[in-house]
Amino acid sequence: MENAAQSLLQAGDVLFLMLGAVMVFAMHAGFAFLEVGTVRKKNQTNAFVKILTDWSVSTVVYFAIGFPVAYGIHFFQPASLLLGGDQGYQLVRFFFLLCFAACIPAIISGGIAERTRFWPQVVAGAIFAGITYPFFESLIWGQNSAGVQAFFTRTFGAPFHDFAGSVVVHSMGGWLALPAILFLGPRMGRFVRGKSHPIPVSNIPFLALGSWILAIGWFGFNVMSAQKLAGISGLVAVNSLMAMVGGVLFALIAGRNDPGFTHNGALAGLIAICAGSDLVHPIAAFFIGGIASLIFVYGFQWEQEKLQIDDVLGVWPLHGIIGSWGGIATGIFGLPLLGGLGGVNFFSQLAGSLFAIVYALATGALIYGLIAKGFGYRLTDEEEFRGSDLSIHHINAYPEDHVK
Repeated sequence: MENAAQSLLQAGDVLFLMLGAVMVFAMHAGFAFLEVGTVRKKNQTNAFVKILTDWSVSTVVYFAIGFPVAYGIHFFQPASLLLGGDQGYQLVRFFFLLCFAACIPAIISGGIAERTRFWPQVVAGAIFAGITYPFFESLIWGQNSAGVQAFFTRTFGAPFHDFAGSVVVHSMGGWLALPAILFLGPRMGRFVRGKSHPIPVSNIPFLALGSWILAIGWFGFNVMSAQKLAGISGLVAVNSLMAMVGGVLFALIAGRNDPGFTHNGALAGLIAICAGSDLVHPIAAFFIGGIASLIFVYGFQWEQEKLQIDDVLGVWPLHGIIGSWGGIATGIFGLPLLGGLGGVNFFSQLAGSLFAIVYALATGALIYGLIAKGFGYRLTDEEEFRGSDLSIHHINAYPEDHVK
């Protein structure tokens, strides 16, 4: 009887995490449609192919290198041993955490869209998903975390807390993207003689669809980060919901009903709440998400118009800066004084968030610098003018429109 109960519990954990993996896997369709709706028609096919290719390459490198680097577990053994005594729990855990790793090239893709050579970016994504991200993951969540977290605890009084990846995943992806965007430079015609010439999005319904798919999958991203059925928390689910709607409503007002800001506001709130979704009060989550959407609305305008950085989907403010805000906000709103569960320290959260920024900028600049110098990173002017679809894939998103 006891063995049957134990087997049922293990099966429940496997099913729980597998369902979470499928929900987060579905988010990559959201990344794709968000990018397809934002870029011009001549670059839509490329967006779809990039996201699927990056996912596939990430699967291979994270299986072979990344997961062992992060957690010290490898799968180069007979299938009978892979099942072990827990019905293959580590296999489905790999699947779930792969979905996080594959977010890194998917995030970067939106920032560098419309002017990037295909294979150099696939190689960069493979390095990030196979080495760069897993090593940082190991420091916060994985096999090397004990020493790092002991340092935070000894220095500041509490470990660095990131329940579902505001910093480990989103901040990492956004700050890794920044060097790539700067190396590439703006798209042709985006800035002329120092003046901004915004390039309109191509498809609001696709952009909105991408946001909806991401938002729905995010409940797998956050809730299933417990990784065990016994650890599931209704607080995480409701905090994710409240942060999302806070992001939507604040962006709706600050963005003056702009549909792009409104739909990205939902994502801003969800990114920010990942870190502290298991600790903060739902009212705090609402304001964490709302502040995050303000960061995106005003940060995107500042990035594009003041700094003149052509970050097509605004991934630096959306994932990079807001991911950092999520980490820091956990050290504020997670305190019992503000209705949180406690166990966090503001300075631990600040230091951990800054550590991620420095690590991402340094490794991103190194890898993209080597790729740009060694292989070339940007399409030629002629290829960019024709569009990535025809220049790279030799077919556009609407082939019948061009049949003679």
